[in-house]
Amino acid sequence: MATAFKEIGPGIEFQGGNNDKNPDQKQSGLKLKRQVNLISGITLIIGTMIGSGIFISPKGVLLGCGSIGLTLLVWTGCGLIALGGSISYVELGTMINMSGAEYAYILKGIGELPAFLFAWTSIIIIKPSTASAIAMAFAEYTTQPFFPGCSPPPTVMKLLAAFCIATIAFINCYSVKWATKLQDIFTVAKLIAVFGLIIIGFSELGRGRTQNFQNSWEDTQTNPAVVALAFYQGLWAYDGWNNLNFAIEELKKPQKNLPRAVLIGIPLVTVIYITVNVTYFTVLTRQEILDSAAVASSVADRVIGQIPWLVPMFVAFSTFGACNGSSFGAARLNFVAARRGHLPKILSMIQRDRLTPMPAIIFQAIISIILLIPNDFNSLINYFSFSAWLFYGTTFVSLLILRRRQPEAHRPFK
Repeated sequence: MATAFKEIGPGIEFQGGNNDKNPDQKQSGLKLKRQVNLISGITLIIGTMIGSGIFISPKGVLLGCGSIGLTLLVWTGCGLIALGGSISYVELGTMINMSGAEYAYILKGIGELPAFLFAWTSIIIIKPSTASAIAMAFAEYTTQPFFPGCSPPPTVMKLLAAFCIATIAFINCYSVKWATKLQDIFTVAKLIAVFGLIIIGFSELGRGRTQNFQNSWEDTQTNPAVVALAFYQGLWAYDGWNNLNFAIEELKKPQKNLPRAVLIGIPLVTVIYITVNVTYFTVLTRQEILDSAAVASSVADRVIGQIPWLVPMFVAFSTFGACNGSSFGAARLNFVAARRGHLPKILSMIQRDRLTPMPAIIFQAIISIILLIPNDFNSLINYFSFSAWLFYGTTFVSLLILRRRQPEAHRPFK
């Protein structure tokens, strides 16, 4: 272990190199390299955000809204919330050059105890449940062509989801470049899928198929609590907007590339989500969407029914890429918190040859696989959502505290 891994002390900034040749580097310890460029940063955001949500959540959002008009407004509102949150994170990320996102910002703004609580909540609940939920969606869409008209056996689903998580862990352990290249490839694949759906929708609109948009505000839900649940489903689809902040120490030129990646990635995802929903409402009626187990597949079956495996294949690519992006960020959080002493010390070690936080990646994968046991997608979302948004709010409080406590601090983006 001592020859393969190197422990990283608290507060050290990482950037790989040969420590034996440079005494200053030797004092700082082994370092992670800045290998994530602007394009990889954008694909990390887009690739994590566009996962299972846009293919699963539309049904839940429509159920909470009641009408097409309010549904489209909620999807737009969720995008604005994600953009607003990400802009706050850009200010924090360019001010505090430390990976870990919420953990780093809560630590600097509020203190050790809240950061400690976030680290343990995240390592046990937030990050593993996210990866497990996405992996289950991957398994569902991958097996769908082989079980037409029925649900796949739960054991098959769990094994395939576990295989997905284990494969991603291996790739992330082997090479950061492999992980980011994989993210680039699967982001392109998922963009092909969503743009394919958008083309289907607009071609149908061009043929005059607009009847579903008549009386768009009919049956609009007026109960605020029910509409709030619709936002709850929509925000799940947008989650991942903060993922690049988990790897700030590996991002090239973070003060420039973080704002650019966020301001390109999140508006693009918002436009994609709205137009994909327009496609759903163009091809399917409101009731057909509510009755569908997989809305994207129902659209494809209606328009290009001769190729039933096409959409499930691209959705599987989408969810695999999202799971990779989520796991990439989660391992960095574990690594940074362990480096500070808030998690077991072994998680603060990196593999000497690969310069990857291998122990943190493996530990995260094990917890994610354990959470597959309940086999309940909604339970996994519930595990995630309450805890995640509680700490998102705490992070925003940290931003206000830092503005008040350190008004003269250098803020490249404000």
